[in-house]
Amino acid sequence: MSTESVLLDAGMSKTLHNGLQILELLVQHPQGLSLTDIAEGIGVHRTVAHRLVRTLEAHQLCRRDRFKRISLAAGLVRLAEPVEQDLRTLARPLLEELTDATQATSHLVVREGRDRVRMLMIVEPRQARMHVSFRAGQVDPIERGSAGLALLAADPPVPGEREEIALARKRGYAVSYGEIASSVIGITAVVPHHGSTQAGLGLSLFEAPDEERLGALVVDAARRLGELLR
Repeated sequence: MSTESVLLDAGMSKTLHNGLQILELLVQHPQGLSLTDIAEGIGVHRTVAHRLVRTLEAHQLCRRDRFKRISLAAGLVRLAEPVEQDLRTLARPLLEELTDATQATSHLVVREGRDRVRMLMIVEPRQARMHVSFRAGQVDPIERGSAGLALLAADPPVPGEREEIALARKRGYAVSYGEIASSVIGITAVVPHHGSTQAGLGLSLFEAPDEERLGALVVDAARRLGELLR
């Protein structure tokens, strides 16, 4: 069955689907893309891509520079502001506290569907000589990285799951080594009882000499965030 047939069967708009694909493509290329790149990237004719981009420009969701390269525009900030606002507002001071205590980058992630997680917020240390840097909004597969493993550990056990998921379920936090970015260690715990949104809170760092202590700090921060949300 073609993609178009699937969209029609699901009662979805193919035009809107293509427009959203353009935005997702531009997220992956912050330096911008040409109209031809966009047309090829989403699999449509250049004329169709032109109409879609013009519509997105009219709503300030993308823009063209003097070299006619297309990138995301500030209108997206207005749309994104209300998204998980309570979660982000309550999480920020806890992430800042965790970052100050460890001099490592702290992160807040949310689960999207069954198979991926999105970085909702990043807090980087201000005085560390070196630290991990991620982009807020980054999407990763749920089966890779401590954030995804922690969220999977919150589900009931399933046959054939990774050993790291069972271990995370036992310890209360997940640890990963170089799964999202080379040489980066991730430590994440699930935020308990946050309504319909599954969230995880944790650290991204280059070295973890005392993994248990860091895990305990992450679990405590996640627990406190869960209490604030309740």
